[in-house]
Formats: sequence, C-alpha cells, structure tokens
Amino acid sequence: MEETFPRIDSLDTPHGPTARLGGRWSAADLAEPSQWLGATEALRARPPSAQLGWDLEGVQRLDHVGAQLLWNHWGRQWPGRLAVLPEQRSLLERVAGFSCVPGKSPPTTWPERMDKLGVWVLHGLAHGRILVRMVGQLALDLLRLVRAPREGPWRDISGHLYQMGTMALPITALVGFLIGVVLAYLTSQQLRQFGAESFIVNILGMSLIRELGPMLAAILIAGRSGSSITAAIGVMRVTEELDAMRVMGIAHGFRLVMPRAIALAIAMPLISVWTTLTALAGGMLAADLALGITPAFFLNALPEAVGVTNLALAMFKSVVFGLLIALVGCHYGLRVKPNTQSLGQGTTASVVTSITVVILVDALFAIVFKNVGV
Repeated sequence: MEETFPRIDSLDTPHGPTARLGGRWSAADLAEPSQWLGATEALRARPPSAQLGWDLEGVQRLDHVGAQLLWNHWGRQWPGRLAVLPEQRSLLERVAGFSCVPGKSPPTTWPERMDKLGVWVLHGLAHGRILVRMVGQLALDLLRLVRAPREGPWRDISGHLYQMGTMALPITALVGFLIGVVLAYLTSQQLRQFGAESFIVNILGMSLIRELGPMLAAILIAGRSGSSITAAIGVMRVTEELDAMRVMGIAHGFRLVMPRAIALAIAMPLISVWTTLTALAGGMLAADLALGITPAFFLNALPEAVGVTNLALAMFKSVVFGLLIALVGCHYGLRVKPNTQSLGQGTTASVVTSITVVILVDALFAIVFKNVGV
C-alpha cells in the first residue's frame, strides 16, 4: 500500500541535491496535526537555497493549501530548479498571483495620490455640508421653541446642563488652577531679569481671561462632554432607539440636538469664567510665592490691566465653542452605524474634530478681533 502522508526525500542527482516530495499535500491531509507537523518539520529541515532543487512530480495530490505552504517556504519566489507537472505549475502560478510579498506594498503613482486626496476633500465637504444642514435645522428648532415654549424639552435641557456643566466644575477648576500656577512661575523667571515683576498681572490677566481660559475650558468639555454626546446618541443607534423615534414621528433635531446645543451654549460661558477664575487664583498664589506680588495688589491691578471688553469677547467665544462642540458631537453620534466598532470610531473622531474645530475657531477670533480690548 502506497503511503499517502506528506513527506520529503533528499536525493543526490547529477544536477545537484534535490528535495523530492511525495504523498498528499492537500487540505484534508494537512488538517491532521501530526501530518501538518511532519510536513512543516520536513520543510524546515530543507531551507531554500540556490543549489537545492525541488521535484513535485511524485506528489499524489496537491491543492491550494499545499501549494501555499510550499510557496511560503520558498520565500514566495520560484526556486532555481523545479520539476513539476503542468497542472501543478498552473496551481502554483495561481497561488503566486494572489500572494503579495510581505513587507512590500505596491508603489503608488501620482494619479492615485491625487485621487486619494480628492476622496479626502470630498469626504470633508460631505461632513461640512451635513454640519451646515444641522445648523439650519437647529435655527428652525429654536424658532419653533420660541413660538411654542411649552412644547420644549426643558427637562432634557436641565439634565444636560447638570451633566455637562455642574459635573465638569471639579476637573476644570483643577486644570485651570495648575495652568495658572505653571504660567505664573514661567513668567516670573523672565520678568525678574528685567525688574518688571508687576507686569505679571497684565500677562496673566490678558492671557487667561482672553485666550487660555475659554480655550482650555472648551478643550476639556470637548473631551468630556463631546465624547459623551456622541456615545449617548451612538448607543441609541445601536439599540435602534433612533429608528423608533423616527417611526413615532419624533424629530431627532428637536429632541436630541437642540437640548444639547442649548445646554452647552449656556454652560460653556459659565465654565469658562469658572476656569479663568481658578487659573487666576493659581497664578496669584504663584506670583505671591515667586515674586512677592500680594493678592491685594494683584486684585487691584487686574481691572486696569484687562478691560471688560476682553471678558465680553471671551464669553462670546465660549458660546460659539459650546455650540460647535454640541453640533460636532451630535453629528458623529447620528452617523454611527449599528455596531460597536463604529461607535468607538465615531467617539474618537468626535473628540479629535471638536478639539481641532475649537483651536481653529479660536485662531480665527484672535485674527478678527486683534484690535479689540488691547
């Protein structure tokens, strides 16, 4: 009885050493652990080289699994000496055609790169178009709320105010206080060299009230509340609650987007002021310890160093930041597909986009209002 298990015999031929394969090199035979181990050990004992030839004419059966095993062992390239039957060569050529070289990717041409860039641009324009539509729908929902305030989702707005505003006060206070301390210590080292210690009030006041306070609060809220908005709406997509709301005739914009936008538009200015106050408290403490600037002098000089216009500008920016964070979070939440992988990707994209949008809009405000309050 002829042996059917896969095997390799070593022969010395006039052309050089040759590895002659025998038995069946098929999926059914290699599925057995003992035969798979025997075949792999036999191949490992005969590493591919330019002097070693291969003879597959004695193989009883060869399918794609056995051909792939041999092709991988050869380093995904044809050996120098190979004796095969026509059908075996055809099978190996098919395996070689569908196998890619590990660690190497096909080179991309300029048209392919331009095409990929165009896809990214169109993808960004699609997101922008949906956001513009969401802004328009928010305006219509606000008009509906003004016309019929009794029908408004006031309980939802109150709950979001508590979750996004009140619950965010501890973390924003801690981060703001530490930022104020760090900024004051770094500034004091430079001012001491020129004997301009008193100007630390101007630097801290202008930087914290006008720029760092609102932007720092917005970044923290984007990471905290923006992700929460996307996750909450995304879970509603996974559990098919959004489809149920559509069947019941409940508008997503009026019950999901508008309450969160109103809540963040109200909460963001308050959180911004709270973060700025804690940052000023940290800077005042560090200025007292590092430069001997007393808190009384700091509080008396602050109104003269920073005008009320800067505070009004910071409050206006915070309202815009809150609206943008809420809209971006709702946008990615409504685009979540009914699976957990899409939910995680949407939440990550929401946080990154919200922080990027906040920084871009803050830079735009700095350019447009560069002559206001200075």
